[in-house]
Amino acid sequence: MLEIVNEHACFGGVQRFYRHDSREIGLPMRFSAFIPAQAAQGPVPALFYLAGLTCTEETFMVKAGAQRVAAELGLMLIAPDTSPRGANVDGESDSWDFGVGAGFYLDATEAKWARHYRMYSYIHELRELVARELPVDAQRFGIFGHSMGGHGALTMALKRPDVFRSVSAFAPIAAPSQCPWGRKAFSGYLGQDTAAWAQYDATLLMAGLNTPFPAGILIDQGLGDKFLAEQLYPEAFEAACRTAAQPLTLRRHADYDHGYYFIQTFVEDHLRFHAQNLAA
Repeated sequence: MLEIVNEHACFGGVQRFYRHDSREIGLPMRFSAFIPAQAAQGPVPALFYLAGLTCTEETFMVKAGAQRVAAELGLMLIAPDTSPRGANVDGESDSWDFGVGAGFYLDATEAKWARHYRMYSYIHELRELVARELPVDAQRFGIFGHSMGGHGALTMALKRPDVFRSVSAFAPIAAPSQCPWGRKAFSGYLGQDTAAWAQYDATLLMAGLNTPFPAGILIDQGLGDKFLAEQLYPEAFEAACRTAAQPLTLRRHADYDHGYYFIQTFVEDHLRFHAQNLAA
């Protein structure tokens, strides 16, 4: 059951913030949804946005400026939180890049984290909930995200191309097995067996596939991003796409950094990319 926390008229539609009890997480979870006016006439395509480290279900809706174009295109926007809240796992708030606000869109297997830190399964639970409770066309889901959320969007789409018909990302953590953020998260949530990490590494997943998204994948990356060299590795994902014969548009932009001014600048391109791919 969905509880509306608050709602706001927005570009002819409505911006809502919801709370619900999650089966997968075992705790209440929050998400936001922009519902365009077209949903009053029938089900509309839905686009999931996965946010990055330290963000919440509010971040994208407040900062990205995406609702104007989503209203024009008739796209519903869904943004979940980035981790469980209130799990009270010892140490979950000790660092900004692990634990609270940093669920990494995976299902933890280490005993300390496994009960509540199940963000991979939660996103699919949320997708089913949205399909059941909101006016969406369940055959037309897309997914995109930023940084940690870009990692999540890529891995979820590559693992379930039958569910997500389009995928894009802003500055994704594209090869988490190779970078400090990813190694910290994977070792903490999944343990030291690096073979278990591969199922959540977009570069490794892509290398074993054959053109999973024939219509292409879109990624935007700022060259002024201070995390680019050490954490993001878009070139590794680019090489994996060549191996997999996967069409990829990887746009590199001088001066742009890792934040939401960058996302604001290019979010319209992403929404139009998804709308084209989700067209009936």
